[in-house]
Amino acid sequence: MTRKMIVAGAQLGPIARSEPRASAVARMCTLMRGAHARGAQLVVFPELALTTFFPRWYMEDPAEIDAWFETEMPNAAVQPLFDLSVELGLGFHLGYAERTAEGRHFNTAILVEAGRIVGKYRKIHLPGHRENEPWRPFQHLEKRYFEKGDLGFPVFDAFGGKTAMCICNDRRWPETWRVLGLGGAELVVLGYNTPLHYPPAPEHDHLQYFHNELSVQAGCYQNGLWAVAVAKAGREEGCDLIGGSVIVAPTGEVVARAATSGDELITAEIDLDRCAEIRANIFNFAQHREPADYTAITAPKPGP
Repeated sequence: MTRKMIVAGAQLGPIARSEPRASAVARMCTLMRGAHARGAQLVVFPELALTTFFPRWYMEDPAEIDAWFETEMPNAAVQPLFDLSVELGLGFHLGYAERTAEGRHFNTAILVEAGRIVGKYRKIHLPGHRENEPWRPFQHLEKRYFEKGDLGFPVFDAFGGKTAMCICNDRRWPETWRVLGLGGAELVVLGYNTPLHYPPAPEHDHLQYFHNELSVQAGCYQNGLWAVAVAKAGREEGCDLIGGSVIVAPTGEVVARAATSGDELITAEIDLDRCAEIRANIFNFAQHREPADYTAITAPKPGP
């Protein structure tokens, strides 16, 4: 039985602060129909795909903050995506801000097959800062608005193989990919909102596209898996976000890449059986890993 399938990355251009969720969902539905026309079985949407990237603003009013979060999934605004998933027989990945019944806040992503949620992940590596830093041209307050994810790095039986998720900054950390690889992941899907300008180290601005691809390519090659990494891109509320959405093979090769910073669909046929090329050879974990010598990786982190 073949394990080949077509996957799609549905990059989104900017979403205005005033743009309602229904508008973003309508754009995603258009991309989903395009993915279906290309024969895709899975379409990947970005991190926080329903709204503008709200952590760029400092807010103190809990009600103002909570307005950016979803308390149900699906809800009325997002239901069209779930309905279209059933209609087209097309699965999707969606990133959004989640507020739980207990009032906890997470940067969350879900996997949906045939209109049914089959996997959930909550972002672990939260970048940015907690308090107002007015010297910045824009804030990056993920540590203020989100808790660290509490679900670990799960791997799900979905889309004909072992599928997993991470979110944005997670992709920069090799530990993310290794834990997913150890969990048997064959396909990792993720979204990101990555500013072109990094205020604490502006000398790295010209490297943002390079570092995006470097992180994903290394994660794929060193763990023998496929990845679909998808941006929210373009000039959003005065902040330039990189595009560069990519589909990457287990060899680390980029097999599809977005060419714009707007709504754009990229697709590629992937073969999950190709994961064995790496896992049976260069990165054969059973034969070549030496975890007894890696204890520093999981040692308690130092204090501030």
